[in-house]
Amino acid sequence: MEFSQSMCDPRSVISLGTAYRRLWSSSGLSNLADGIVKVALGLVAVQFTRSPSLVAGLAAVSSLPWLVFALHAGVLADRVDRRRAMLVANLVRAALVAVLAVAIALGSGSIWLLYVVALGLGIAETVQDTAAQAILPQIVGRDRLTRANSRLYAAELTANEFAGPPLGGFLVAAGTFAAFAAPSALWIIALVALFFVPGSFRVERPRATSVREDLVEGLRFLWENRILRILAIMVGGFNLATSAVITLFVLYAVGPSSAMGLSEQAYGFLLAVIALGGFAGSFAAERIELALGRSRALVLSLLTGAALAGIPAATTNPYVIGVVFFLGGAGVVLWNVIVVSLRQRIIPDHLLGRATSGHRLVAWGTKPLGAAAAGLFAEVFGLRPVFAGAAAVILALALLTPRT
Repeated sequence: MEFSQSMCDPRSVISLGTAYRRLWSSSGLSNLADGIVKVALGLVAVQFTRSPSLVAGLAAVSSLPWLVFALHAGVLADRVDRRRAMLVANLVRAALVAVLAVAIALGSGSIWLLYVVALGLGIAETVQDTAAQAILPQIVGRDRLTRANSRLYAAELTANEFAGPPLGGFLVAAGTFAAFAAPSALWIIALVALFFVPGSFRVERPRATSVREDLVEGLRFLWENRILRILAIMVGGFNLATSAVITLFVLYAVGPSSAMGLSEQAYGFLLAVIALGGFAGSFAAERIELALGRSRALVLSLLTGAALAGIPAATTNPYVIGVVFFLGGAGVVLWNVIVVSLRQRIIPDHLLGRATSGHRLVAWGTKPLGAAAAGLFAEVFGLRPVFAGAAAVILALALLTPRT
C-alpha cells in the first residue's frame, strides 16, 4: 500500500502543536508499558494455571471496569481537569505493577494477586482512556481530528502491540520481576511528559448537577443519535468476539502441548504482527476513508476482523496466521480512526466524556463477557469452535453498517 509523503512525514505530528506532541509522547510511553503488562500477565498466569476458565477470567477481570465503571469515568472526565485525571490514572498504574513486581520477587505471586492487579489496572484505564479521547478536540480542534487520531493510533499500536508484546515475552523469559518493574518506570516517564502539556482542560458547567443527571444526559444523547447508537452496538459485538479469540489464543499458541507449539517470544512476535498491520492502517485510514467513503471503509474493516478471528480455526501455520493478523490489525485501526473521529465531531465538548464513556460501556463492556463465555465454551467444545463462532459474529455485524 502506498502512502503520501505528508502522511508518513514525522513533521505531521509536529505540525499539530506542542501540546499535542507531548500528549503523543506520553501516549506512546504509556502504551508501551500497557503492551508489556498485557502480555506479561497472560504469560505469568499460565505459570500458575493451565485452566482455560481461569486464564480467560483474568482477561475478563481486566476489562470488567468498562462494564461497571465506564459511565462514572465519563462523568469524572466532564467534571475535572482531564489532564489531571490522566496523570492520576498513570500514577495508579505505575504503583500497581510496582507492587506486583515486588510481591513476585518475594515469592508471594499467585493467580489471585494477578486478578487484583488486573482489576486495578482496568479501573485506571477507564479514567485514562475516557479523558484522553475527551481532551483531544480541546488540544487540536475538531478540524484536524482524523489526522491527530491517526498519529495517536500509530504511536499506540507501535508501542502497545508491536514493541510491547515481544518485549513483554523477553522480559518474562528473563524474569517476572523485570516484566513488571519496566512498565512501572515507563508509566512514570509518561506521567512526566503529560505533566508538561500546557493549558487547563476543565469544561465549563453552566449549572450544578447530580451524578445521576450527568449520567442520564450523556446516555440520552448517545441513544438519540442513530449513527452513534448503531456504531456502539456494532463495536460491542466486535469486541465480544475478538476478546474471546485473543483471550484463548495464548493456550492455542504457546507451549509444547499447544496446537501451534510456539515459544513465549514467538507468541509475542505473532501478536506484534497485528500491531504492524494497525500501524500501516493508521497511516492509510485517511486515504481509505476518502476513496471508499465511511460506510464501505467500515465494512472492509469488519471483513478483515472476521478473518483475524477465524483464521486459527482453519490452520496452525504461523505464517498464514501472521498475514491474516496483519490485515486484521489494519482493519481494526481503520475502524477506530473513522469512528472515534466521527464521534468527537458529533458530540458537544461538555458531553464528550459522558457520551464517550456510554459508547465504551457498550463497546468495551462486552469484552469481559466475551472472555468469560470463551473460557466456558472452550472447556466444553475446545478452542477452534470458539474462533469460528467469533468470525461468524463479526460477519453478521457488517449487515448493520449505517450510512454515514
